[in-house]
This record gives sequence, structure tokens and C-alpha cells, in this order.
Amino acid sequence: MTLIASDLLGQDGLAQMQAILNGDLHAPIGRTLDFDLITVERGRVEFEGRISRAVFNPLGTVHGGYAATILDTACGGAAHSCLEAGQGFTTLELKVAYHRALTEASGPVRCEGKLVSLGRRVAYTEGRLIDRQGRLCATATSTLLIFPLEPAAS
Repeated sequence: MTLIASDLLGQDGLAQMQAILNGDLHAPIGRTLDFDLITVERGRVEFEGRISRAVFNPLGTVHGGYAATILDTACGGAAHSCLEAGQGFTTLELKVAYHRALTEASGPVRCEGKLVSLGRRVAYTEGRLIDRQGRLCATATSTLLIFPLEPAAS
């Protein structure tokens, strides 16, 4: 089942993330870029991604947008896991630092997102992207806006 926000209004964020982990729900971006949620706990998530030539840039390395997307997903997931039922979020700011190029030999990669702080309206998170040899490839910090979700109009 594809993740649809209106289907999840009665569940808190941790339950929603656990549904993704259990395979009951799936965010389409994970299928598009071939990464999956592998760990979830309140304030911390981990994704695993498999790199293929489908995400290469013209220089023959992984496009920076791949790293940014998996980091944004992990940072958002860390905040999501702490939301109350009926809350949603959106990324206000994502800062990515690239430490090492990703290639086909880098994968599978692991991306961890951690909650730094959570307020009524804003969450701050950080992420780390590690290659198969345990080397740091990219990091991110994220600011997320928290807001009440409204049921979809019929």
C-alpha cells in the first residue's frame, strides 16, 4: 500500500513509521531510488540504499541529489517518529555536506537520521550517510515545520 497521509490521521508518527518498516505502507520515493527503512525508534531511523547506475551523474558517480534525498528522508523520518496523531511536517531547510563521492562500489549505503530537538512548531534533525566500508560520505542538518493535518476534502 502506498503511503497516503489521510489514511494515517489516527496514528502517531512512531506507529506510522513502524507500518512502513513492517511493509504495511511504502513511500514511493523509496521504490524510485531503491532504499528502505530498516530501523525505527522514537527520534531515530535508519535507511539502507542500494546504488545503481540509474542514479549516476554524467561524471560516473552518484548524483548528489541521491544523497540529499536519502538524507532528507532520514532527517524527516526521525522527526516523524516523534509526532502526535494528526500532525504532519515539511522540510523548511536541508543543508547537505558531501564528504566522499559515492560510486557503485559504495553500496549498500546506510543513512541514519536523529532528532536533535522537537518543539511545538519546529523540529531539528541531523543525518549521516555511510558507505559499505563504514566511511562517512555525507551529512545533513534539517529544520522541519510541524503542523496539524486536516482530513482530505471529499
